[in-house]
Amino acid sequence: MKLFDPHAAPHALRERLAADSGRRVACYCAAWCRTCDAWRPLLEALADEYPGWTFLWVDVEDSPDWLGDEDIENFPTILVQDRGGTRYWGAVQPRAEHLRRLIDGAADLPALAAGPGSLDALARNQDRGNQDQGIQDQGNQERGNRNRGA
Repeated sequence: MKLFDPHAAPHALRERLAADSGRRVACYCAAWCRTCDAWRPLLEALADEYPGWTFLWVDVEDSPDWLGDEDIENFPTILVQDRGGTRYWGAVQPRAEHLRRLIDGAADLPALAAGPGSLDALARNQDRGNQDQGIQDQGNQERGNRNRGA
């Protein structure tokens, strides 16, 4: 898998985040954004170029929890993170050379307070939300069974 999508493949993403080097690029996009569409093939190509990095495609309408407390002002918004924190959070025109420079120089960039937070923490929060939803669904099913006399 070249691009990991927290909505379409949460388990694959969770496994990748647990095993990767902590170097990640996430493209925060929206289905209606034509500029975002231009990023997708570029990110897939960059994922091949940088196999030590994890690349995410986050549709903010499908996966709003992956924004943390952030709001997206410009689409697409790119997040570059490593174990030292967020190195870049902002809009980038769909040009592979711009993102290559960010990736290649990430370790030299200062850690930023901006951005949605650690992708590891966002994945854990999504897991907790899914577990809470599962418990709620199970409780609703049990109540429904009692109401039907089952």
